[in-house]
Amino acid sequence: MAKIVLITGPQAVGKMTVGQELSKITDLKLFHNHMTIDLVSHFFSYGTEVGQRLVSDMRKMIFEEVAKSNLEGIIFTCVVAYNCKEDIEQTKYIKELFKKNNGEFYYVELQAPLEVRLERNKTENRLNNKPFKKDLDMSERLLLNSEKIHRTNSLEGEIKEENYIKIDNSNISAKEVAKIIKERFKLEELK
Repeated sequence: MAKIVLITGPQAVGKMTVGQELSKITDLKLFHNHMTIDLVSHFFSYGTEVGQRLVSDMRKMIFEEVAKSNLEGIIFTCVVAYNCKEDIEQTKYIKELFKKNNGEFYYVELQAPLEVRLERNKTENRLNNKPFKKDLDMSERLLLNSEKIHRTNSLEGEIKEENYIKIDNSNISAKEVAKIIKERFKLEELK
């Protein structure tokens, strides 16, 4: 009966950092999206068909094993483009997989203005945990391009999940956001 806490939001909003803090105060293990992207990127660009397929396949295998395991669960971070059918389908797949295995699904959406995210894009924690973001010019270009192409925050009332929270974390520390999530969803304390 594993749980999954899905933390979404635009690039550099702080999903991984919040996930790190939430992992420290719960029995949930962090699985941030760059764990698979960066691994595959050593061989194939994530922008290629084969790169995207490998990332997707690896994530599915991990989700499937965790969903049927005795683990407390995981925290998964990713960008959801609400104007992209594939992203909506991936979110639905994750939810249904965990529910099918008697697990629990929690949906967290973070939001912050572009200027805040551009600053966060340069933080030491981000660069240390996401090696392919160390090319700051490229990383910033990707962030700005994504901003033009995708809608990475939901519209008011768009998410109809029972266990859902949207947090503007512009002026709230990752520790505080993790505490809000833990309390809102009554997640287990570390044993």
